[in-house]
Amino acid sequence: MPGREELPSTLERSDDAAQRTWIKAHDSAVEQYGEGERAHRVAFSALKHTHEKVGDHWERKEKGRKGPSDPLAARPRRTGGRSGEGVDENASKEHLYDIARRLDIPGRSRMGKSELLSAIRKENRSRTREAREEQA
Repeated sequence: MPGREELPSTLERSDDAAQRTWIKAHDSAVEQYGEGERAHRVAFSALKHTHEKVGDHWERKEKGRKGPSDPLAARPRRTGGRSGEGVDENASKEHLYDIARRLDIPGRSRMGKSELLSAIRKENRSRTREAREEQA
């Protein structure tokens, strides 16, 4: 099935560049591996090289910050690593603080980098869940 028809809801709320990246990677993976979970993993891995999840959608990474966001995106064939759930774990603490500010995460000024990462992931999950409930 073409990637456009399988576009995850978080990408439906994202810009055209994020959608094109995911669709192109998904369709290529389907040709190579067949339809299914692996095609989706490959598509998200490709997306995480240029975009990061902010709330309920994906945004282009800050200028000059291309590359895998987390260990899983760096090694998408399940050879280890875990997902950062779309949060760019390689971003600077200042960038993560800015994202936390935009998401209005309380206590962010006292958080270290790992705490900011956890708080952003938690807020992203919450906002995605809320957006999906509104769609239903």
